[in-house]
Amino acid sequence: MKIAFQMDPIGPIDINADSTFRIALEAQARGHELFYYTPEQLFYQEGRVMARGWPLTVQRVEGDHYALGDQQAVDLSTFDVVWLRQDPPFDMFYITTTHLLDRIHPDTLVVNDPFWVRNYPEKLLVLDFPDLTPPTAIARDLETIRAFKEKHGDIILKPLYGNGGAGVFRLTAEDRNLTSLHELFTSVSREPLIVQKFLPDVSNGDKRVILVDGEPVGAINRVPLAGETRSNMHAGGRPEKVGLTARDLEICERIGPLLREKGQIFVGIDVIGDYLTEINVTSPTGIQELEHFDGTNTAAKIWDAIEAKRAH
Repeated sequence: MKIAFQMDPIGPIDINADSTFRIALEAQARGHELFYYTPEQLFYQEGRVMARGWPLTVQRVEGDHYALGDQQAVDLSTFDVVWLRQDPPFDMFYITTTHLLDRIHPDTLVVNDPFWVRNYPEKLLVLDFPDLTPPTAIARDLETIRAFKEKHGDIILKPLYGNGGAGVFRLTAEDRNLTSLHELFTSVSREPLIVQKFLPDVSNGDKRVILVDGEPVGAINRVPLAGETRSNMHAGGRPEKVGLTARDLEICERIGPLLREKGQIFVGIDVIGDYLTEINVTSPTGIQELEHFDGTNTAAKIWDAIEAKRAH
């Protein structure tokens, strides 16, 4: 198959942690032909969805992990699969790429389905499952957020469309910084904020459960640094080996059919204690850590699912 990767620049990636790199490596091992471009190089022109990029080969060699062919403009409808793999922020630039890729899907299989990536942002899709999630509010006005804090005491406040742990604040019942933080957030962005009851279980880690085509394949635990609330690996969280609990499987059983139905082939959910906090569909990660801990080749499972869909 001809596979295109829409992703952030490939040069600086960590080849021992980056999920897109592992997916590309697996595709290449299966004999698929790879092409790479960044989201800035996606464009629409006279009826065609195009990208300006490069034929790609990859290898697991530090400092020499990729080679590019000559740059060329390609018609993405001629590809079998296009991967939507750039990191958020989930802003209008990101959203526009999903609108353009919508125009070639499903004749060209876009992973994950861009329509539902756009309509199921990670912190909003969980609202479909209020019984699985901690108490949550989404608001921009200070009065609503203050009332939520007064009710629940210890809270987490973060931007609705952020990622990687950026802008995540814990405010205890005694904390007096809510008004200042609200001023800061609203001065730099028009986004609402999401506020959730703080879950003390986060000190034991924030579990990332990987699902492929709606089925759980394994999990890693991300443990925050001492004195740190955030467990994201971008924020210094330490990955460690962990199993799936009965509650994890119950959560996956509830959300899996919806993910499968909506073409979300590679998804990472976040679970703290017994609660689902996010369903990551834009550009989830964690498959290299899972392979390291458990020997689970998630990339192979992903390609098995894609190849089965393309065979129909």
